[in-house]
Amino acid sequence: MPLKNNKIEVKLREIQLSDAPELFTIIEKGREYLREWLPFIDITKKVEDTEAFIRFVKSKASEHDSVYVIISDDKIVGVISYKGTDNVNHKTEIGYWLAQDHQGKGLVTQACRILIENAFENLGINRVQLKVGVNNSKSAAIPKRLNFKLEGVERDGEFLNGRYINLEVYSLLKQDWISDKSNQEAY
Repeated sequence: MPLKNNKIEVKLREIQLSDAPELFTIIEKGREYLREWLPFIDITKKVEDTEAFIRFVKSKASEHDSVYVIISDDKIVGVISYKGTDNVNHKTEIGYWLAQDHQGKGLVTQACRILIENAFENLGINRVQLKVGVNNSKSAAIPKRLNFKLEGVERDGEFLNGRYINLEVYSLLKQDWISDKSNQEAY
């Protein structure tokens, strides 16, 4: 699923067990940075923990999740996923994380666009949601840039670093995406 923009190419590929060492290296290198907003960092202590995560998401036990690596310049730089997909109600959530040294280049925004377009055009999804820790301004910029609507705050929505944090809940409906796309094509 490639997307090109401003000479930066983002590719998504379904996560594979062989990605575990590279992903663990990214986590290990950026542990302090990543742990500010990601609850799994402290329990990811060795490459086998990353392997266990990959096995889980590829198992039938995780049939409502699809996880992809984000690739830029032929290197894995992060992860993006559909989480908790509900096919009965035609909705899903997108989650993501990116290596610190690849922040600020628009890579996650582009990766989100790929998943959003796939969800609406190929998966029969009507609603895509993103949840962002309150005060995580870098992450909150992504749904805003993609014209998601802030619906409100999920109180104590995530247990992070020994405490509960509130999450901003953003959503985008298929009709909004189509309308935004039509408006962009008109110019």
